[in-house]
Amino acid sequence: MAQGNGQAPFLISGGGIGGLITAYALAHKGLPVRLFEQSSEFREVGAGIQLGPNIFRVLEKVGLKDAVLADAHIPPAQEMRDALTGKLIARIPLDEKFSQRFGQPYGVTHRADIHGAFLKACQSSNLITLETSRKVESYEDHGDRVSVLLNNGETAEGRALIGCDGMWSAIRERLVGDGKPRVSGHIAYRAVLRRDQVPDDLWRPEVVLWAGPRAHFVHYPLRRGELFNLVAVFHSDHYEEGWNAEGSKEVLWKHFDMQVPQVKRLLERIETWRLWVLCDREPVKNWSSNRVTLLGDAAHPMLQYLAQGACMATEDAIVLAEKVAAQPDNLPAAFQAYQNERYLRTGRTQIMARVYGEFYHARGVAAELRDMAVGGRTTEQAYDGIAWLYGGP
Repeated sequence: MAQGNGQAPFLISGGGIGGLITAYALAHKGLPVRLFEQSSEFREVGAGIQLGPNIFRVLEKVGLKDAVLADAHIPPAQEMRDALTGKLIARIPLDEKFSQRFGQPYGVTHRADIHGAFLKACQSSNLITLETSRKVESYEDHGDRVSVLLNNGETAEGRALIGCDGMWSAIRERLVGDGKPRVSGHIAYRAVLRRDQVPDDLWRPEVVLWAGPRAHFVHYPLRRGELFNLVAVFHSDHYEEGWNAEGSKEVLWKHFDMQVPQVKRLLERIETWRLWVLCDREPVKNWSSNRVTLLGDAAHPMLQYLAQGACMATEDAIVLAEKVAAQPDNLPAAFQAYQNERYLRTGRTQIMARVYGEFYHARGVAAELRDMAVGGRTTEQAYDGIAWLYGGP
């Protein structure tokens, strides 16, 4: 290589939330990065995401907490309600008491806003090279370096390769070889309304989840309250790779026509829904080999029921950068240390996200048991129940 290996860049495949925060975390440690994004521009599709205290804890380490909070909405509480009766099942305060318990706030934001904050941070660093219309087609691990073949025919070399290429990661297929993702049998429709499109009596500052049989509906404000995020999830055998197709209203209404008027009135406000097929994978212990590793959805894709996809990817990035900085001359060992610190935490989150999905969609006796379990908790007991997640990493 023209450069000494110590000055060669880390190569990152994928310019989503995970790829960008990984690039910035490495650059924050003084390490050069070259990032490849297959799309013609850096952008994030999707709608709202929830940000637990755990993501703000790691963002504080790299100075990006305030940038993410600038566009976020801080809800006063989370509520679970019965979608068939409207009854309040549980309310968890997200106020000062919550922030004191976990040391950080709970926020909700638009995916494009957090992605934009990470992109702006990367663009401000002279250690990061961002390249669009570039897809990593294949790679070779040469022991002391890694080379990748790009879709334009170019070969790029670097110190290591980090696969941030998502649920359908080609790099994972070579490293782990576990085939296609597991289709959960659940499907999500998501949409965003402007504030003026939401009737005043339906506007709520909280994160509200309406739990129903084999379906649930979530809504909360975005972008400092300028937008309103809606997500409807239900059981379905539909499968479509990716997560930005247009959803059928007829299919949606079959699953929500029995629910309370508040839910139906909000659903009626939506002209176009985007479809998201929910998939995950079995947790694995090994997602690294020599100078190649995975991060975020490429390493541990999870269902969205704990709202932790972006949070876990961001935790990954900061831990990875710390391990690399501690052993810059032994990247295989650094990657193993990163993986060893992460796999149990991310694996637990993958498994518990499945459990929460069943919990939200419970029917009959199971729903009554759920309501008794969560409805009878004090605020402190509710905080205790999620401390394993929000108290980390």
